[in-house]
Parts: sequence; C-alpha cells; structure tokens
Amino acid sequence: MAKSFSDTPDDCDPLIGFGKEAAVTKSQQDSLFDMEDCEFMDLFSSIDGSCQENTMEEKFELFQNQQPDNCKQNDHMIMPFEVQSQVSELGKSLKDKALSFSSAAVELESHYERCLKKTNEETFNNLRSENNVVGLKLTMEEILRVAGERFIQFSINKEDVISMFIHPYGSSLLGLSIDEARDVELVYLLLVAVENVGCQHFDFASKMITRCLLMASDLGTPIQRIAYYFAIAIRDRMHRETGRIMTEKTKQPMNPVKSHALETNITFLASHKELPFTQVMQFAGIQSIIENVRTDSKIHLIDLQIRSGIQWTALMQGLSDRHKDLIKHLKITAVGTTDQHYIEGTGQRLLSFAESLNLPFSFKAVYVTDMRNFKEDLLNVEAGETVVVYSFLMLRSMVSRLDCIENVMGAIRRLRPVLMVVIEVEANHNSPSFVDRFVEALLFYSAYFDCLEDCFERSNQYRMTLEGIYFSQGILNTVATEGQERTTRNVKIDVWRAFFERFRMIEIELSESSWYQANLVLNRFAYGSSCTLEHNGKGMVVGWKGTPIHSLTSWKFA
Repeated sequence: MAKSFSDTPDDCDPLIGFGKEAAVTKSQQDSLFDMEDCEFMDLFSSIDGSCQENTMEEKFELFQNQQPDNCKQNDHMIMPFEVQSQVSELGKSLKDKALSFSSAAVELESHYERCLKKTNEETFNNLRSENNVVGLKLTMEEILRVAGERFIQFSINKEDVISMFIHPYGSSLLGLSIDEARDVELVYLLLVAVENVGCQHFDFASKMITRCLLMASDLGTPIQRIAYYFAIAIRDRMHRETGRIMTEKTKQPMNPVKSHALETNITFLASHKELPFTQVMQFAGIQSIIENVRTDSKIHLIDLQIRSGIQWTALMQGLSDRHKDLIKHLKITAVGTTDQHYIEGTGQRLLSFAESLNLPFSFKAVYVTDMRNFKEDLLNVEAGETVVVYSFLMLRSMVSRLDCIENVMGAIRRLRPVLMVVIEVEANHNSPSFVDRFVEALLFYSAYFDCLEDCFERSNQYRMTLEGIYFSQGILNTVATEGQERTTRNVKIDVWRAFFERFRMIEIELSESSWYQANLVLNRFAYGSSCTLEHNGKGMVVGWKGTPIHSLTSWKFA
C-alpha cells in the first residue's frame, strides 16, 4: 500500500510533481504505485522518475526547457542569456541555439516546427505576398511563429530592444498590416519580459510590460486581447516577487466574485451554443453512457459539477427513444460546493423535461463545504442501481490538493460504478518552471482566443465575459502565483492515466458511435472544420486548428 502523500520529502513537493507531464513507459507504469512517494510524484515532473533536475539538453528534447541560471548583462541591455561565450557561429542547429538563447522562444519554435517550415525573410515575404493576393491574414500560429523567430534573431545578434524600437517592425515585417505587425511585437515583448522576470531583472521587464500594455487591448485582435491579460499577469508576478503592494485599481481578483456567478453561468450557456468543444465532448460522452447502461432499468448518474445540466436532456432523449419501456427510474445526483440556488434551479428544469418525455426521474443535490468531506454514503445509492459518474472539468480543481482528490477517487471507487466519464483540459499548466507554464498557457489560450474570434463578434458581451472573468483568472493564476495559491494546474491525459492506474481504473475504448456523434456535432457549427478530433490511446482529444484543448476518456474499475 502506498504511503500517504503527506510523507513526501520536502525536496519533492507533490504540488509540483503531480502535474508535470512525462512520457511514462509501460514498465514504469507497471511499478508506478509501488515506488516511494518521491519517485511516484516525480514521474510527473521528469522523464527518468528521479527527484533530480533534468539537464537543458534533456528538457529541450521533452520541449520542457528550464530557465538557466547564467543571466547576465551586456553593454546594451539586460540579456537573459550569455550568448557570446556559448555560440561560435550563427549557423548552428536550432537545438544548439536552444541551449544558449531563450527557452521560451525555443519552445514556440519547437512547437510549430512540425507544422510550418522554418521561415526566413525571403520565404516570409513570399508568404505575405501570397496572402495579399488572396486577401488572407496571417494565422494565429504564424504570428506566434514569427514572433518566436524574431526573438531568437535578436538574441543571436545581441541586438537590444531599445534599438529595435527605433525601427519597431523591421524589414522582415514590412509586408504586414498594422494590426499584424503590432501582434508580432506584442508576443515578442511578452517573451522578453518573461525571460527577464525569470532572471529577476524586474526593472527592464517592467519597461517591456508597460510598452506591451500601451499596445495591447482587451477589445482588439485576439493577440492584442491575450497580450493584455498576460501582461497584467506578468506585472502581478513582478509585484509579488518584489513585495510591491498593488493598488486596488491595478490588483486583479484571483477568483471571480460571487456577483458574477449568474452572469458567468449565462455565459457558459452561450458558449455551449456557439463553441463546438463542449457539445462535442458531451455528446460523445453521453453516447458512451448509453452504451454501458443499455440493459439496465435503474440508473443513478452522479454529476460532480453539473452547471446548467443541459447535456442530460440529450441523455433523457436518448434513453426515452431507445429504452423507454426498460427504464424504471433515472436518478441524477449533483454534487456541489457552491451555487446551491442555481443547482436547485437546474434540477427543476430537468424534472420538467423528464415529465414531458414521461420518463421516471428524480433529482437530488448533495452539498459539501469541501470535497475533502465527500463520502459515498451521501449519495444514497440503492440496491439494484447502476451507477455512472460524470466528471466535467472537475478533477483539475483538486490537483493542488492531493488529499482531496484521493478522497474523492476513493469514494467513487467504493461506489463501484459501471462507468466514469472524465472530461479535462488537455494542457500542462502545472510545470514547476514559470517559463514553461507561460509558454504552455500562451499556446493554449491563443488557440482558445482564436476560436472566440471566429465564433463571436469582438463586441459580444458573452465573449468579453469569458475572456475578462473566466480566462483572465486562469492566465493570472497560472503565471502570477506559486504554491498553494496556484490552483490552476491543468495536466495532460497521460498524467491522468498514470494517476487513475493507482485506483485500478481501466480505460474503455470510445466506440465508433461516440466518434460519429462527435463529428455529427461538428457539422452543425459554422467553424466546425477548424475543430480537430484526434485519437489518443482509447480516448479523444478535441482541439482547435491542431492545438489540443480538451480530452475525453471513459473508465471502469477493476
């Protein structure tokens, strides 16, 4: 039996180790939970399972570059790396450059090298000319790529940022529109600021953030919007590290205040209607549930975070159409820690819908002050009931509290459900490295903001609420905070697989019908072709133009 996580040595912080994605081999998985806590937790933060820090070479191979210590200052500006002593010629490979220059820029370079050919000034201008002919704009991916390469270029040539501002867009950007040139510069400024914050060169980083905020706008292009929120988060981090007390005007709340609760719930309904991600995952997940309860007459569905509950109307319809005569009772138990009034309203709406279908149905809400207090006997599971557990973006909220998530998973296991459907964010926002977290978050939120640009008008109030209340808090928490205060700790699907194995959970292959439902949903959206569906093991990863956004997996207990 594994030791308690509370016994983990201080030098292997479980709050850091749990979320660091790693390529866990089959042999490592087989022995994963017989290891000491330090080894178990660090499998999530290093490739070799040790508690030692990887070399820069290893981290480059994993696209998990750490911030180097050799931050020095040259004659022109504060440079994040000592270039001259490490680089003898500009023609060295990108891997060699990664060891000498910006880990953030290299992360961007590495991420997109699979998608785009390496761009030089001539090929970039050709791309710009081709786009002008057909009236196209640079994509989000191209803007990030150009900005990353621009940062590497200035690092290689040891050019200072001040001289860059004299000719702010440079000859290679002359073919861009004003907005596109500004977008490239915004990403560049963020990279410069992040590298200098990592080296604790706060004065220079502050100048970069000040300029960034002058150019950014929460009402502008997707890059200008995302730069605005990331600049605020980086500024907040500098204030925290320097002990500067922020004024109430500049300080950002770490969580949406309760007065925004109803507005946020309405916004979620709007995003459910206009954005493809949620419906794709929900319909595919519901198909998996129907397939696993097709012969059962008493079904007890436990929803760990019900929100609007709109997905269960589709389940009711599916059960009514195919198994109405078989179903004796459908029960939904919603588990919540807040928004009691809203959950009760959801229950009333579901009751009304079930009555319209003449479907035997009951709804119960279970409230706990903290998920540490969650116990299986609160759910009143009756004899003969087939239990299904549905977790939608819930487990990620407990990554920083391992005692809590262990308690929840243990209680669920004792319920012996026939199926557990898990939907989570497919991103690694839990690296111990601030630079790594910044890069991962920038790529993830850039894709999401690009989706919002396609699906909503820029002045749409629901889009502004999503960005200004919901996503801005995730960016702020990921970039600005550390320790217990950092609660946004999304981890990728392979990390969840390794964790679930501890509870003897077995992943179930999503059926062809689930994939069919997912594609059917996409066909109903105007920009559904931009939403990508990829197989990952036995699960599904939903992305936007190739960038992973969410994952869907189904599980049973051995």
